[in-house]
Amino acid sequence: MQPKAWTFDDLLAGATTSAVHLEMRDVYYSNPRFEEWRNGALVDWDNRGSWWRPFHQDIADAVARGVTVRRARVISEPVTEYIRWEHYVTEANVRAGEQVRWLPREQTADLLMPGRDFWVFDNQVIRLGSFAGNGDFLGDDYSDDPALVELNAAAFERVWERAIPHQDYKIK
Repeated sequence: MQPKAWTFDDLLAGATTSAVHLEMRDVYYSNPRFEEWRNGALVDWDNRGSWWRPFHQDIADAVARGVTVRRARVISEPVTEYIRWEHYVTEANVRAGEQVRWLPREQTADLLMPGRDFWVFDNQVIRLGSFAGNGDFLGDDYSDDPALVELNAAAFERVWERAIPHQDYKIK
């Protein structure tokens, strides 16, 4: 499925109009920041240097170029501890310029959704993520097949229309 040597960084850096991301898992691989939060550490949002990552700068650069970056998360309620943490740290995504929405899984019965998380760049290329059952990241597949891109982009838009803006979504 990877006819070209695409990378996420190159696709985001080359995006000219849009980058959309659909997440549908309740648990992703762990990382030190999640573990620190589990142990009571909070982010000092006034100290940008303590939480700003290269990813946030890449998003901010894309937004500054006029790229609309949107992320929708389909989640189970009550949420997992991991989703509770993600909701908390989404402040960083928002400050970088990303628009984020949340959709409770119980509100998706009439939506047909893909089986994998994905990014779509400029409605031209899709990056499909693969994860193990425990949330470990297994790798990506990329494609510029127009039918695959369109199918997933349309699914994203259906979720996006129904999802709740980050600032309005309250964790249950």
